[in-house]
Amino acid sequence: MKAGVWKRWFVLGSLVALMLVGLLIVGLLRRHLWGLPYNDHFANGNTDEWHAFGGTWELFDNAIRNDSDERGAKLLAGSTDWQNYVLEADIKLLGHDGDAGLIIRSSDEEEGVDSYNGYYAGLRNRDNALILGRANHGWLGEQTAPVPGGVHPFRWYHIKLFAVDCELAASATDTESGAIVSQRMAETDCTRAGRIGLRSYSSGGIWRNVRANPASSTDLRSMQGSIAANAASANAPLPKEAGSNKDKSPEDFSGTPISQPISGLRLLSTSDSPLVTVRGVVVLTTPTLYVQDSSGGVAVPAPQGPPLKVGDEVEVTGNPQAGNFSSVLRNARVQLLWAREPIPPLSVTASQAASGAFDATFVELEGHLVKIERPKENTVVLDLQAGQQSFSAVVNGGRGDAFLHRLKENSLLRMRGVCVVDPEYTHNLTPFVLLMPSMDEVDVLAGPPWWTAGHLVAILVTLLVLVLVAQVVHGRAERWRLRAVLDERERLAHEMHDTIAQSFAGIGFQIQAIRNNLADQVSPVQKQLDLASDLVRHSHEEARRSIATLRPESIDSIGLLPALDSCARRMVDGGQVHLNVSVSGNVRAIPIRISDTLFRIGQEAIANAVRHARPKTVNIVLRYEGSAVRLVVEDDGVGFGDVGDSLGFGVRGMRKRAQAISAAFQIISSCGEGTRVQVTAALPPRFVVKEWHSNFWNYLRGFRSHGQNGQRANSHSYRG
Repeated sequence: MKAGVWKRWFVLGSLVALMLVGLLIVGLLRRHLWGLPYNDHFANGNTDEWHAFGGTWELFDNAIRNDSDERGAKLLAGSTDWQNYVLEADIKLLGHDGDAGLIIRSSDEEEGVDSYNGYYAGLRNRDNALILGRANHGWLGEQTAPVPGGVHPFRWYHIKLFAVDCELAASATDTESGAIVSQRMAETDCTRAGRIGLRSYSSGGIWRNVRANPASSTDLRSMQGSIAANAASANAPLPKEAGSNKDKSPEDFSGTPISQPISGLRLLSTSDSPLVTVRGVVVLTTPTLYVQDSSGGVAVPAPQGPPLKVGDEVEVTGNPQAGNFSSVLRNARVQLLWAREPIPPLSVTASQAASGAFDATFVELEGHLVKIERPKENTVVLDLQAGQQSFSAVVNGGRGDAFLHRLKENSLLRMRGVCVVDPEYTHNLTPFVLLMPSMDEVDVLAGPPWWTAGHLVAILVTLLVLVLVAQVVHGRAERWRLRAVLDERERLAHEMHDTIAQSFAGIGFQIQAIRNNLADQVSPVQKQLDLASDLVRHSHEEARRSIATLRPESIDSIGLLPALDSCARRMVDGGQVHLNVSVSGNVRAIPIRISDTLFRIGQEAIANAVRHARPKTVNIVLRYEGSAVRLVVEDDGVGFGDVGDSLGFGVRGMRKRAQAISAAFQIISSCGEGTRVQVTAALPPRFVVKEWHSNFWNYLRGFRSHGQNGQRANSHSYRG
């Protein structure tokens, strides 16, 4: 390769390397810096960057809400390379005996209580305190500060959490009273980088206006000074509240409520609108409140009472309305008793759910995804199939959009939700509908099977392409091999020309010189020298002819038929033999191996005719017949009869050459009527896009046709 080419390749490689290094640096900068500042996109209905570890997380009024009382539910976002920053958000607790807050510098997250490595700051209403501590797959300790006026559920608080080097500080502001409380901690061996997160413990929560910004030591000191300056006024005693949701008593109902299990509601008469009270656990809050006890479930549309979350134990008082399989409590009043863990679902099959026996019950079942629909802006409907049973699952859109994009048709899903047979949801299209709290209740058990029609077609097309590629590679390899053989023959021809042919010329010259010096001698010696000179001349011509057969330039440069014409004219030069050369059919390229073999067979046939047949005319015809080529060498010489196996060495050589390319070889001759030598060789089919399918089968049948031609190659006939 020239030096200039090497230089261009070196410059190109250097540019590519610089681009790769630049992309690597840009990626690192993006991970460390470009992710900050961060603002949530809850108002836009986008939560793709957030990943849940437990809990029931859904978008709610431009905020994110966890309706579950699960211990240690987490929602994480950001990069594990974020280092010094401040995280802040507005937070509202949804329970009376738990806490909710923010996670900072988080990594190695798993589902479970404190199953992460990072720091947490939150508000806890069990002891009315702001807590700041560290978790490393276990709670390693905390520092607390009392909140003036206490921590109240269903009230907004603004929390800030700083992390600068190994110093951390947290503050919480009551948005109603303006009271501020803060806490700080420092570690010698701290976690210096990690993601941001939202967390609740034994209480649901709502988070909004989540922001993260780069921070420095100056920002940390400024925050601490601002809190100290406002501590006196912020911590002043607060007036007693008129009362919380927990203290409020339900409105009085006329009549005395009848306490009933949920399954007994359908046995009550609705003619006199009895007032009943049931106790159960909340299993779904939207689009309708569903409460369930050990005997069954009940729907509570438009209830009066405090905001609820999944897992709350409640007491519901209202007027029952019996349905086909479950009941509905109308005009209901809900009283929150206490928060508890969400109840586990009942594992059922689609056929069992379609029977209606589990109407209004929190269940778990499996099915194959058929398609995904969005009948409304914030509603997602999954059409599913389990055996012969069809059903649908309905869930609010939003935070699960990224998960929905990854779902593929025919995937096997496991879903948890409330089974409903009400026509309001089924629209009489399916026997039941599964109302799910969020997309977190969907697990992908298996992807779609690979043997789909599309995959099978892709595999077939790939196999066809591989066969064609293998054919092309095989053809290329064969051409390279033949080229190497031809190069070696050319080298041998040059060697023979420089040795044997020159030696014959020298010997002939010496014999001629000896004869000239014996001009006065007896005639027998002169006759022997003339005979020796003729033998040397004849051997020299034979050597030259052999050298010519080893040199492939004529075939490569001028083609098969012109090469045979040139060879024949050299043989009959100076004689009385007339040559006729013709071609017929659609001329096309002939592979090197076939053209070289046909040239040698034709050369031997012409030589035999000139030497032995004493012809007046020799006809050389090359015919292109579709997928084959036929060479015919015909003379009008003496011919020969049936000689059995006594054919000469040249004829046996032609037959062997024909067998090597699976060609059909024939000699047709009779005494006094000349000889016809013909050889027919198959050509590889030409690839035409419009006829690709037929050409492909021709490729596959090529080996069979070669084998059949090889069997015909041994045949020869004589005309008697």
